[in-house]
Amino acid sequence: MQDIQALVISLAGSDARQQKVRSELEQTSLPWRFLDAVRGASLKDNPKEYKPEKVKRLLGFELTPNELGCFLSHKKAWQECVDKNIATIVFEDDFFLLPHFEKTVHFLMTECKGWSAVRLQGLSEVPQEKIQAGEEINLVRNIGDAVGATAYLIKPEAAQILLDASTDIYEPLDHFLEHYQKHHLEFLAINPYPVDITGAQTTIADRPGRLPIRGLAKLKRSVSRALDRWLSKNPWFPS
Repeated sequence: MQDIQALVISLAGSDARQQKVRSELEQTSLPWRFLDAVRGASLKDNPKEYKPEKVKRLLGFELTPNELGCFLSHKKAWQECVDKNIATIVFEDDFFLLPHFEKTVHFLMTECKGWSAVRLQGLSEVPQEKIQAGEEINLVRNIGDAVGATAYLIKPEAAQILLDASTDIYEPLDHFLEHYQKHHLEFLAINPYPVDITGAQTTIADRPGRLPIRGLAKLKRSVSRALDRWLSKNPWFPS
């Protein structure tokens, strides 16, 4: 395939995961390589994009080191997409390709014009609006968050938008990708998805059980967000 690359975000030493990736992608004609993931647990200091006190005030909890590492890893992929100026499939390293994967990529690259970023997987089924019909494959708009960031196709201009919008890191990566009010980038999707992650096992093992924010804590968060919208030229949670 021309004019496209794939980057597989993977922690160094993840031999079993990387072998499985090879067994999947070596059956395709897609140019691909591994991209060393940022190991969040090894970060000595918080990245400059992360302000823990403000994050806790506006989000309700702090991000874990591995959530930070995940976000930074995807930023590396976006930067490479921009630097090479080529459409890029960003993978995390636990997935299975379905038989129509290459047909889907060909459909997007040759028949579809009105997209900048496209989700290739989803953990949740949500209502969808058809944008463009193909032969057995449709470009769609998800009505709701299908959850996950294991596989998506992005153009360089969209990658730059995400880089510009993530000078602050304050929410998990998959939430940020769907945060249209922040980056104004619409992630479309493919139906049926060509990447299966139903058996995926996350490497973010330090995420505590997070109960919904309720009561006084939720009120404080709402007030903090309202003040941020009022006082900041670039609020983290715009209306």
